[in-house]
Amino acid sequence: MTDATEYDVVVLGAGPVGENVADRTRAAGLSTAVVESELVGGECSYWACIPSKALLRPVIARADARRVPGLSQSVQGPLDAHAVLAHRDYYASHWKDDGQVGWLDSIGVDLYRGHGRLYGTKMVAVTSPDGEHHVLTARHVVVVATGSRAVLPTLPGLDTITPWTSREATSAQQAPGRLVIVGGGVVGVEMATVWQALGSQVTMLVRGDGLLPKMEPFAGSLVAEALAEAGADVRTGVSVASVERGADGITVTLEDGGSVTADEILFATGRAPRTDDIGLDTVGLEPGSWLSVDDSCRVDGSNWLYAVGDVNHRVLLTHQGKYQARVAGAAIAARAQQVPLLETDRWGAHAATADHDAVPQVVFTDPEVASAGRTLAEAEAAGLRVRAVDYDLSSVSGAGLYADGYRGHARMIVDLDREIVVGATFVGPGVGELLHSATVAIAGEVPIERLWHAVPAFPTISEVWLRLLETYRG
Repeated sequence: MTDATEYDVVVLGAGPVGENVADRTRAAGLSTAVVESELVGGECSYWACIPSKALLRPVIARADARRVPGLSQSVQGPLDAHAVLAHRDYYASHWKDDGQVGWLDSIGVDLYRGHGRLYGTKMVAVTSPDGEHHVLTARHVVVVATGSRAVLPTLPGLDTITPWTSREATSAQQAPGRLVIVGGGVVGVEMATVWQALGSQVTMLVRGDGLLPKMEPFAGSLVAEALAEAGADVRTGVSVASVERGADGITVTLEDGGSVTADEILFATGRAPRTDDIGLDTVGLEPGSWLSVDDSCRVDGSNWLYAVGDVNHRVLLTHQGKYQARVAGAAIAARAQQVPLLETDRWGAHAATADHDAVPQVVFTDPEVASAGRTLAEAEAAGLRVRAVDYDLSSVSGAGLYADGYRGHARMIVDLDREIVVGATFVGPGVGELLHSATVAIAGEVPIERLWHAVPAFPTISEVWLRLLETYRG
């Protein structure tokens, strides 16, 4: 290996999370290097958030337009699949990372391409694609921001097919004639929405009793209803026993003895941390494990190792990972400069409190699902004394103007002891843009009596806030 090169901070992984850590530490005056084995910009930029939303946007726009009088008759034809995929390719930068590499260079962060592994305390060994070796040492910290990967189940016959994961589903160059999707979480329902609209016959195979199991039950029910109306075959309470590729495609055999035939099969069945080959064993940690951290994202039991984003398993969402990166960057800089952290300040710059209390998420299906904070089940499991307040979104004036035949539902979870909102879920067209108001109310712990004075504009879908508050007061 070459002689070691020293930096204040070394970051493993140049996805959105690693980029944000590097940005924050570099802005604080700390020399920073980033190691990346694939594309700078990571999963989100090329195989997840960005390409999936580029695919979904035309689908949702058409669905909205079909509900507007005077416009609906103009958008009854099929989507131009070629144009939709070209739109996706553009937003995925045609899977080239020149722009993001240039950004790293512009902020003074050194990029090392190749596979990085911890090499003992505060040391990282990098093997570049051409076999060159580098050793990087950190004066202060090493940050693990390597993200997560899709998990494939252990099934008989899996080695006879080339299954899709989220990567293939978001980067495919044509719509398969028949697509089976195993799993009913966010990836499953979003990809069902996309490929059904682009011409695939979609069959969803879901082990549980509904879609979107981590959200309020009505969310999954409304999405399942809409997918079925669009032509998808949504089956719940079923499990896959085996798969096999034959002359007619992929035969998926179910545990109940039934079968489905497909041209492609997408497994959307969970994620695992990309920590199996990054040298965790050299610092006393278990390879392939999720890394437990405190609220500053410092790995438990360490004073020099941080884990930010998916790898710490707190919240597997890009925006929360970037939030953690800002928190970690501030904490790393403060500790490097020997500035005392206010460990008791739960809403301070050095604590990722929102990961516990105010996580927002949007599922870009038709209808959209938007949630922040806790579900009713989560609040009750946490021991809170709460009340769920429900309202039919179709009764809101702005919803009816937004779309003919608007269908949707809203729920607000109120902590009765503190008289604050601790959770909110909205389902319906256009509700994603409602969500930040809920996030602010939850993160800010705004008292119900004060929310009365946040007057929603008329006639907008946001008027649902007034209706929820009126329902709560009775």
